[in-house]
Amino acid sequence: MCLELAGSGVHGLNPEGPGRADSLGRVRTTALLLVGGLLVTAGCSGGSDAASSDAGSSDAAPSGSPSDSGDGTDPDASATTTSSPPAPTTTIIAPTTTEPPPVCVVTVQPGDSLGAIVADLADVTMDELLAENRMSETDIIHPGEQYDVCPGNDIDDVDGTSRLAPPAAHVEVQQAELNELFRDFALLDLAIDGDSGPLTRQAVCAARMVLGLPESTDHLPQGSDEEATVFAATPADFTIPDGAATWSSKWILINETCQVIVTGEGDDRIVDIYPTSTGEPDYPTHNAQALNAYRYDPALDNDGWHDSTNFPSEVDNPLNGNMYKPIYFNGGQAIHGAGYIPPNPRSKGCARTFPFHQDAIINWLGIDDITEPVWNTGAIGATVSVVGEYRDL
Repeated sequence: MCLELAGSGVHGLNPEGPGRADSLGRVRTTALLLVGGLLVTAGCSGGSDAASSDAGSSDAAPSGSPSDSGDGTDPDASATTTSSPPAPTTTIIAPTTTEPPPVCVVTVQPGDSLGAIVADLADVTMDELLAENRMSETDIIHPGEQYDVCPGNDIDDVDGTSRLAPPAAHVEVQQAELNELFRDFALLDLAIDGDSGPLTRQAVCAARMVLGLPESTDHLPQGSDEEATVFAATPADFTIPDGAATWSSKWILINETCQVIVTGEGDDRIVDIYPTSTGEPDYPTHNAQALNAYRYDPALDNDGWHDSTNFPSEVDNPLNGNMYKPIYFNGGQAIHGAGYIPPNPRSKGCARTFPFHQDAIINWLGIDDITEPVWNTGAIGATVSVVGEYRDL
């Protein structure tokens, strides 16, 4: 930008007079105001000799005055662009809160009790702890044992296995394996239908029982070591279940956990395994150890059906109604045939079997020739034990 000191751009200046410096200062001030505070110095041409001679001095006029081009625009001027700086960018990072995973397994310490373990847990009741670990309140715990204390998450937190049913196609494989395992026993064949329901889980529990695995009616986890053990087993691998009165020549074990009746002889062998339905919660079949069966009623006058409702004996539980050839072992509680044997407790204190299974037990005991009710432990010759506790999923 060029400021001319001669001509029409600035009037009344005397280049030789004493006021020249003051006039130039005022011009400079005016130029500064015109350019908004930017001071640009440049040499000018086309002016008077006096102006030309001063162009290179420190008092040279600042640019910013109008030019002589006639349109008020200085052709030598450079365009000035003022850009605003970018607005600052603020990134807000939300704080993350990572909660520690719940502690789902506790290890029993010396001096621990189930009550003490529950007392240390925030939101777990005794019933939930017992159900999650398939225990009863009378179970004895030992230091070093581990228990699952996160109920209801469908996982056995001790070993990490799922408690959900395997896919239907794999359940069919399990059902076929269980049918083969119990082919020579009285447990009913399972339908190969892919449903890991109560009947299938009853057979799973029975397999656990005779193979020395922890007893429960849980689903059999696909791909687990437990499943591999069941699949590889044969009846030659069966062991006599805990609680059997093996000192007796003929014993009967009612397992309420699995809802099965096991018969056996001494410590030599298991004779058979039958499905049963024990007493429902309001009328439980009481756990008992080695009770001698003391009464047998063949009820031949009524095709084997003893009517405990209309013709009760002093030890009958009349709620049982008709009982097929009952064998009494604990007061009014008996092993007897019935028309309906679900794989869960539905009796009124007794242990039900199917009538043809009751006949098989009677034949094994050698009392099928008795025609009248007998009260004679020696004549019946069976020692009965009841163990376990049923827990549904």
